[in-house]
Amino acid sequence: MEHAVAGPPGQQDQVHTWEQLSPPDKQPDTPPGNSPRSDQAKEYSRRKILLGLAGTVVFFALTLAFVVSGLSKALDGDIHRFVQNDYLALLVFAAVVGLGEVILTAPLSFYSGFLMEHKYHLSNQTFPAWVWENLKGMLVSIPVALPILLVFYYCLKTFGTLWWLPVGTVLFLVTVVLARLGPVLIFPLFYTFIPLEEGAMKQGILRLCREAGVHVEGIFTFNLSKNTKKANAAFTGIGKSKRIILGDTLVQNFTDSEVESVFAHELGHYTMKHIWIMMGIGTVSSFLGLYVTALLYSATLPWLGFSSPHQIGALPLLSLWLGVYSLVASPLTNALSRKHEFAADRYAVKRTGLSGPLISALRKLATLNLADTTPPRIVEVLFHSHPSIDRRIRAIETGKPA
Repeated sequence: MEHAVAGPPGQQDQVHTWEQLSPPDKQPDTPPGNSPRSDQAKEYSRRKILLGLAGTVVFFALTLAFVVSGLSKALDGDIHRFVQNDYLALLVFAAVVGLGEVILTAPLSFYSGFLMEHKYHLSNQTFPAWVWENLKGMLVSIPVALPILLVFYYCLKTFGTLWWLPVGTVLFLVTVVLARLGPVLIFPLFYTFIPLEEGAMKQGILRLCREAGVHVEGIFTFNLSKNTKKANAAFTGIGKSKRIILGDTLVQNFTDSEVESVFAHELGHYTMKHIWIMMGIGTVSSFLGLYVTALLYSATLPWLGFSSPHQIGALPLLSLWLGVYSLVASPLTNALSRKHEFAADRYAVKRTGLSGPLISALRKLATLNLADTTPPRIVEVLFHSHPSIDRRIRAIETGKPA
């Protein structure tokens, strides 16, 4: 499952989704092995990890160079020669830095997000469609990010060394609001949602909901296939925006019993309150990260010639320390996420009374969607929010985590 606070289904923190289930074409449910397809899956996985690491290295290298070279401070000074208001100067600074980042990282983004997905036959997007989806994502995120940026800067100027406390509070509130509004306001900007047509699949999902005592506002399918061959299913929203969404790729390529088992897995996350647990852990981690970052930021400002924490030119240093904290914290939250996945699998088997459909769905993931079934353990620990497919299947078969 992925976790996303805001953004369309299938992108990337509080919405659980079934990850990478749809095949490029229907093929037999053969177990994974040392086949050319399996070798290709390992190659794809390895390249995705290397590209992710390359993106991280590029971010740290560019940010560090920008601050250490004095360019950040010089840009701050140049902007203030024309713009006296600090908040307006901050917006200009953010726009210039953001545009520079987009330009410098465009080749890596293009290769990882477009070329490689087509190389492995996982994408349905044309190049103009890919550009438009990314541009649309930016246009949607800007109205959300700008008020947060301004509030953050106000807290930095107003609350001194305690700025992290109100900032953490604001981020928590924004997370809750986005989780509530995302399914009804944001997701439809990216996909078309239509009610799931009547039939055995819908009745099976509704039966699972009734047995679990869960009420949802509706069951919808969305046109995920316009972008990818991968599949997604999710419980989205909180409160009255709570709904079930199924990617059309999932509905088209999986049997009714497989879809029910996938949904039962999601239902397990919901009934065991994994979404709220991860929100709670994320909130604690956010406050802790902001606190640690505030300490490191204050300690390192003098090293680079900055005299005040709210100097606009110093803010990239703050993002650098936030990035370091995220790198350290991610394996810990991923460990909890993997534990939740095992628990949701057990719930799905118990709720449906069958292990076969869930195993079949996982094997489709392994053989048809280029999922590495046996990644190195260190790779899984450091980077994966899900256990490997092989470990999940063994856990289902034996009744305990592998």
